Amino acid sequence: MNPLGVHPPVTAVRTAVERALAEDLEPLGDLTAALLPPEAMASGSIVSRAPGVIAGSRCAIEAFAQVDPAIEMTWLLDDGSPVARGDVVARLRGPLASILTAERTALNFLGHLSGVATLTRAYVDAATTGGQTRIRDTRKTTPGLRALEKAAVRAGGGANHRGNLSEWVLVKDNHLVGMSIAEGVAAARARWPGRTVEVEVDRLDQLRQAITAGADLVLVDNMAPDDVALAVAERGDARSPLLEVSGGVTLATVAAYAATGADLISVGALTHSAPALDLGLDLDSGPGVDRGEA
Repeated sequence: MNPLGVHPPVTAVRTAVERALAEDLEPLGDLTAALLPPEAMASGSIVSRAPGVIAGSRCAIEAFAQVDPAIEMTWLLDDGSPVARGDVVARLRGPLASILTAERTALNFLGHLSGVATLTRAYVDAATTGGQTRIRDTRKTTPGLRALEKAAVRAGGGANHRGNLSEWVLVKDNHLVGMSIAEGVAAARARWPGRTVEVEVDRLDQLRQAITAGADLVLVDNMAPDDVALAVAERGDARSPLLEVSGGVTLATVAAYAATGADLISVGALTHSAPALDLGLDLDSGPGVDRGEA
């Protein structure tokens, strides 16, 4: 298991849920739920409509709790758990109006983050057939939800790239407009000793420069699998620096990239293109009104 675990920081969860509920409820609250008798109680289940991997449970719990602490939840599947169509993910009971007010926010978080975990698991499984390369995410995340999405990647069996620009140095092609690879690595070592330094390259001669400069990682960008294999051979058996593949990797090609012997494969699609996992709230009793996609 990733040492960071599969759950995001509590503060990130609380803040994201607060913003989402405000977006849904300001300025007058849930007008429709206000029509219900305040004493009406309900129980129900969050059910998966499709197979996948669960993530985002803490956000769903927080959404119901912020709306009404009287809502009781029993979570049956933790983040990282596989789920089949029809599986019950959680049970809940409480005031009907409060449950309905929190429902969409809770399911939005749960569906989106479970979708990230599900797509990540698909990449991890596909890469395993081609080697032991680790799948990593990128900074191509939804603004404001990075910590949540990166936790979902971990829940899917992937690993996290840097969390933000201050975590380590990544000298990319656009940075090289103003400096050489050797200058960039040397300046980073002098200014932030001990920080990880990664260099992005798209040619073998740049790879050689990055190795000579002493980069910790080299990101080989937009190379075909055959070219990545040449980069791995150029690096040799020392496994230093680590080699990371990036750029346009798909489920159809990830196994071929993994088979090259590269150490890491970063995939932006894990967070920017994952389809939501279809989950719904089924109440145990009531008029059975279809709330649709609202």
